[in-house]
Amino acid sequence: MQDLKIISLLPAATEIICALGFEKNLIGRSHECDFPDSVKTLPVCSSAKFLPGSESAEIDRQVKDILSDSLSIYTINKELIKSLAPDVIITQSQCEVCAVSLNDVELALTGWIEKNGQVISLKPLNLADIYTDIQNIADQLAVPEKGKNLIELAEERVNLIRHKLRFIVEKPKVACIEWLNPLMTAGNWTPEIIEIAGGIPILTEKGKHSSFINFEKIQAEDPHIIILMPCGFSIERTLKEINLMLDLPGWNELKAVRQNGVFIADGNQYFNRSGPRITDSIEIIAEIINPRQFVFGYEGKGWIRFRV
Repeated sequence: MQDLKIISLLPAATEIICALGFEKNLIGRSHECDFPDSVKTLPVCSSAKFLPGSESAEIDRQVKDILSDSLSIYTINKELIKSLAPDVIITQSQCEVCAVSLNDVELALTGWIEKNGQVISLKPLNLADIYTDIQNIADQLAVPEKGKNLIELAEERVNLIRHKLRFIVEKPKVACIEWLNPLMTAGNWTPEIIEIAGGIPILTEKGKHSSFINFEKIQAEDPHIIILMPCGFSIERTLKEINLMLDLPGWNELKAVRQNGVFIADGNQYFNRSGPRITDSIEIIAEIINPRQFVFGYEGKGWIRFRV
């Protein structure tokens, strides 16, 4: 396995590979893989067809237009991949919008994969799936114990949070917003990590894809806490479009707004990635919901409290 050549087309997979000690085996990455920082020097094997710097509504429009024509929103540099001659390509089949998909890889490299390489596809919908993916990659790389140790360390950190919150009865309603225009609430593993961190997830379902909602539903639930974590957005990027929320009729009447319970988190680096740092995401929400019990040190870099 020392000479194994790996291309990762999924940021979470890149993080898993590095956490297992195989960064030296990475020979290519997707345009979105940027952690750890050292992977940025690797050849970039994909690109997005939409303009990432556009406003939320425009990105949504571009993505929907591309998908309506039954096209992928990503381009794979198949000639580069073939020239790199990987033994393993890691991608995903969980979301055709979030990252390069298994279908993208199969279409771009039809006939080449079967003869020259193996494709590992991840499809996490909840926390258990993330752990399963970590172990699966570890098994494929012939280091099962490293996978087991990585998962055990994550579970220890999670259990610490559960233990400290075991006697807390009153829990706040938490709404996590994954897209600003149109509004979308965070699904998949997010409801589960909200519960672990001591909150009650609203307007979402465990293990189900994120869904578009009307603002009236948020008003009806009137959450105690609102966390803005747009997919692929840093805190700074979200702040550029914060007026999309502030200008909503009735925004200032929400309980979370009146009680200073609106937060912005780095969705791109934490919540949107189904890798080892999902534990960091749980700790971030724990800090937000229960600041008296937890100070992990993410404030200012992983999340901020938003004040007008």
